[in-house]
Amino acid sequence: MVEVSAKATVPVLLINEGEHGQEVIDESLDIMFWALAQHDPDGWLDVDIGEANALIDANDYQFKPWLDRYKYPNRYDDLAEDEPLHYCERFLSELDSRLREHPYIFGGRPSIVDYSIYSFVRQFAFVDLEWFSASKYSALRRWLDEFLQSSLFEAVMRKYPQWRPGDPVTVFGG
Repeated sequence: MVEVSAKATVPVLLINEGEHGQEVIDESLDIMFWALAQHDPDGWLDVDIGEANALIDANDYQFKPWLDRYKYPNRYDDLAEDEPLHYCERFLSELDSRLREHPYIFGGRPSIVDYSIYSFVRQFAFVDLEWFSASKYSALRRWLDEFLQSSLFEAVMRKYPQWRPGDPVTVFGG
């Protein structure tokens, strides 16, 4: 991985392009867009991409920093105890409002936005599952539960033994 991407973090997608050399994609969202450009059987990209990117950016650059502060309060002792939750709830309220209108963030079926955001909502929920389960975000809870119970979630969250030097290479997919 380090040889392929100087970033040295996952995910990393190495694409062999034959005579055109190789391409490295090392951002999750970029990998999703690349993969869906190859094959999008469920229409995940059938949304207004500008609006989709705006909401994904709000997740990444507004919600995620506050999520980190909510998950790890001991790392941010300069904040009031309830401040991270307050800022997280701004984003959660927007999602819940959208999900009260239709089953998924952008309409009647899941899109790139749902799949880009749900893991962060999952992280938030599991910080204090009792609080989240009793929260006012009933539409958001229903939406998250659907993802957590899906066969797709089960497939991608399959547990593998920890790899150790000398173990055979684990090949995913294929």
